Amino acid sequence: MKTRICGTGSALPKRVVSNEDLSKIMDTSDEWIKSRTGIAARHLATDETLAGLSAAAALQALEEAGICAKDLDMILAGTISADNILPSLACELQRELGAVHAVAFDINAACAGFLFALQTADAYIRSGQYRNILVVGGEILSKLMDWNDRSTCVLFGDGAGAAVVCPDENCGILSSVQGSDGAKGGVLSCCGRKNNNPYVKNSIKLPFVSMDGQEVYKFAVRTVPKAITDTVEKAGLAISDIDLFLIHQANIRIIESVSKRLKAPMEKFPTNLAFCGNISAGSVPILLDDVNRRGLLHKGDKIVLAGFGAGLTWGASVLVW
Repeated sequence: MKTRICGTGSALPKRVVSNEDLSKIMDTSDEWIKSRTGIAARHLATDETLAGLSAAAALQALEEAGICAKDLDMILAGTISADNILPSLACELQRELGAVHAVAFDINAACAGFLFALQTADAYIRSGQYRNILVVGGEILSKLMDWNDRSTCVLFGDGAGAAVVCPDENCGILSSVQGSDGAKGGVLSCCGRKNNNPYVKNSIKLPFVSMDGQEVYKFAVRTVPKAITDTVEKAGLAISDIDLFLIHQANIRIIESVSKRLKAPMEKFPTNLAFCGNISAGSVPILLDDVNRRGLLHKGDKIVLAGFGAGLTWGASVLVW
């Protein structure tokens, strides 16, 4: 029994912020951002919530899958930026969708969050414990950015993507790999609340994302090609057998480097980085829905999904569409 993606969806905030817009509020330029990252614009949330964006994406995925929310057995949400500490994004989605029979919980694996959630769903389906699972990856990263740090804040955007997965005898996930390196997690981090109780007093200060871009780049170009190669070989395939590589949209230079190291043409690496930026856990499912809606996926296609980011964490899966 395999785990097949039978429906996808995505939702982006309505406000589009171009590089030119950012150049009016900080010392940057379209050329500076685009030449280093490939990003020209991103969507930033104003009145949207992550639960609202995720619900909109989920409804699209459910419609394509032909499944009602009440038929869902489980909801898994990959995110680092839920609207609340409690309840979880997945439980908020359960409420919004009316998925009264679903078990719901979040997974924090940063930019690999959707892959970790998808692979968790795959394990549940293969075990026979659950059948219909909604997997969501979404972020509102703009609230975690220091908008005075031009080297970091210009990279990120907001949005949510979703996929409904179900058991299938023929199509679906063939193999997966995962990895973590907590010892190097400090290169991409965001502090949480500090101890604050009757015995410890701390000032309330908003935490922001901090990143060592060079170290993250070196991690990605070293780890992602190996993860993809390992899972492709695990599936009994060769890199040349893969029709599309849908990888985390962090930086165009990373994507080009992965393409070069795998000796796979860039034509097999569709992107939406230019108008979405880096949406962390939302990146891969939003891209997946984009290529699905554009008719770029065909029955029988062999596809790689790969995510990598803070933790450090990484994951990749090979599937037959």
